Amino acid sequence: MTAENPTGPLGGHLDDDDFPAYTMGRAAEMLGTTQGFLRAIGEARLITPLRSEGGHRRYSRYQLRIAARARELVDQGTPIEAACRIVILEDQLEEAQRINAEYRRAAEAANPTAAA
Repeated sequence: MTAENPTGPLGGHLDDDDFPAYTMGRAAEMLGTTQGFLRAIGEARLITPLRSEGGHRRYSRYQLRIAARARELVDQGTPIEAACRIVILEDQLEEAQRINAEYRRAAEAANPTAAA
C-alpha cells in the first residue's frame, strides 16, 4: 500500500479533515460531551453531520474541532445558541482573513515594485 494508491476501508481519507469518519458516540466520547450536545449544536445549525446509509450521524475532524470550540464556550457559561453564533462568526472571520492574505500575495506577485 502506497500513499499514492491507498487501499483499505478508508481508501485515502486518513488525511481528509472533511471525511465523516466518526460516529456520534465516538465523537461525543472524543469531545468529552454527550450525544445530546452534538444534537443541540446540529439543531443550532453549527454543524450538519453527514448520514450513513443507515441514517446514523457521522462527523468529520473539522466538525469535531468546531464542536470542541462550542463546548469550550458553553463550559464557560455561554448559552449554546450564542456559542454557536460566536463559532460561526470566528470561522467566517478566519476565512475572510485567509482570502485577504491570498489577494495580498497575488497583488504583490503581480506588481513586486509596489510592495517595496
